[in-house]
Amino acid sequence: MEFPVTRMRRLRKSPQIRNIMSETKLNPEDFIYPMYVKEGLFDGYPEHINTMPGQYRYSVNDLVKKAGELEDMGLSSVMIFGLPLEKDEKGSEAYNKDGIVQQAVRRMKEETNLIVMTDICMCQYTSHGHCGVVKNGKILNDETLNYLSKIALSHAEAGTDVVAPSDMMDGRVGAMRKTLDLNGYYDTIIMSYAAKYASSFYAPFREAACSAPGFGDRKTYQMNPANILEALREVELDIEEGADVVMVKPAMPYLDVLKAVKDEFKMPTAAYQVSGEYSMLKAGIDAGYITEESVYESLLSIKRAGADLIISYFAPDFLEGKI
Repeated sequence: MEFPVTRMRRLRKSPQIRNIMSETKLNPEDFIYPMYVKEGLFDGYPEHINTMPGQYRYSVNDLVKKAGELEDMGLSSVMIFGLPLEKDEKGSEAYNKDGIVQQAVRRMKEETNLIVMTDICMCQYTSHGHCGVVKNGKILNDETLNYLSKIALSHAEAGTDVVAPSDMMDGRVGAMRKTLDLNGYYDTIIMSYAAKYASSFYAPFREAACSAPGFGDRKTYQMNPANILEALREVELDIEEGADVVMVKPAMPYLDVLKAVKDEFKMPTAAYQVSGEYSMLKAGIDAGYITEESVYESLLSIKRAGADLIISYFAPDFLEGKI
């Protein structure tokens, strides 16, 4: 049928009609909120992250308190990033059984019903800021796998529900799955940063997590932004190694990749709306160039492209009805 019998505007004529006709909807359970826990902070004095307005580094007590408040508002999941006091070349604090993340996980599982996810990487813990072991200025892949597996195991022992390797070393998912299974942690979920691009949108995070590389860059292990077929190979390999959930990072600049990953593999798929995406939108809103509605639109685009889960710093704003 053609106009005037068919009138597409009938399905848009009121907010109520538009709502029931929405093909894509955002729900509280879609969101994972990234949180930073820092060793040495005093309770009641979270550190504001200058590059990410409205985001903070917390002590363990404050982290658990804030997470509990968000749980009461409908949040289901958090992703924890740790900042230690001491760093060394091999990031040994990352797998310290009483490290800052391990402490936070134990407390979170004791005092909330949240699904706890933990980032598995070395960059926040190494003196050189890279995501693996370094020798003669080169990031060593195979030697790094043992350390990443130790980190994952220590998080599983602390009680995390999901380990999320973000390092982009080849073979790390398989190494972690083997280590977890050999130690009886068959049910620990691996959510792999499967297609993680070497993106300039990470800049605010590097200040937030104190994880900027001390030399060079991460382009030898994170993905080339020009490539999508390579992303599909990366994702396929991680699935073959045992990933339970796959992720595309960043989100908005790579919506085509996200859609291709979901269409190709039909796996549980996450997307990370990273720090640069957050700070860019916040800056535009603060300057009056755009409104809060742009945030909602950005989140809809991520889910519409295929994300089952969205890691976003806007999760509290969504829960509070600000966007």
